[in-house]
Amino acid sequence: MHKVYSLGRQFGSTENSLFNKGEGTGKLANDSIGVRCSHSGGEEHLETSAKKLTDIGIRRIFSSEHDIFWESVRKFFQEEVIPYHSEWEKAGEVGREVWEKAGKQGLLGVNIAEHHGGIGGDLYPKLLPGRSSPGFGVHSAIAMPYIANYGSEKQIKHFIPQMTAGKCIGAIAMTEPGAGSDLQGVKTNAKKDGIVITNCEAHSPAHDISLFLVENGLKGFIKGQKLRKTGLKAQDTAELFFEDVRLPASALLGEENKGFYYLMKELPQERLLIADMAISATEFMFEETRNYVKQRKAFGKTIAHLQDI
Repeated sequence: MHKVYSLGRQFGSTENSLFNKGEGTGKLANDSIGVRCSHSGGEEHLETSAKKLTDIGIRRIFSSEHDIFWESVRKFFQEEVIPYHSEWEKAGEVGREVWEKAGKQGLLGVNIAEHHGGIGGDLYPKLLPGRSSPGFGVHSAIAMPYIANYGSEKQIKHFIPQMTAGKCIGAIAMTEPGAGSDLQGVKTNAKKDGIVITNCEAHSPAHDISLFLVENGLKGFIKGQKLRKTGLKAQDTAELFFEDVRLPASALLGEENKGFYYLMKELPQERLLIADMAISATEFMFEETRNYVKQRKAFGKTIAHLQDI
């Protein structure tokens, strides 16, 4: 007899410093950007031809191949994302077609091993398309690694190639109305053949959590309303309900009662991605602000020339 799981309850869904070269006159300089790199032998000061923090080719941790990849990412976003983003924000979701276009461009599953069906890149290009994207970061950098690292051979063959191609979109459900950051407080439960899955020797709720792969279309798997958010409005964060969903044993990801350990192993990289996105957004806002103060005029001069600015 095949084991069947039943789900219930609800889920919600190189130290570098960059600075402007100037003499402290209160003006924003137009010279090149300096990069101060800390090494064991002291500090090394480098001059680059970069005019902006967002210029490509100014980070020493990236190779020329990374720069070429980032050029293709930027071109893709300029042509396939930016023109439609305002429409996506109004709709509360991203057009499905852009996912398959991203897959054809090689922007999804970037650092998932090639033999698993991914692109086979390293960590660095993975961070690039995740900086400000229509959910590509969650899909590639959060959902896919769980399958690639803990999935069975059958699960990997079934999901990874489709996700790399953008034909299957990954999401993650790990919060509830009463359990946000405290993952041990999740109440959603699974039963095996009518018996609740519990670990009698568990020393804490963390020892009694399992992960499952739930595909769209299963009876009892209901997508609720989209949540109105302060940011990332084009990403369709929504309530998910699991009302007596029946899953085959093959839907279990990894081992029973090991889910919390898997989460703890993957969360540090997920937090790194969030930090990268925050830094990138800050650099972009800085450049937008600099452009504005160099053009906006007040009191007979651009406000960039005002000491207060």
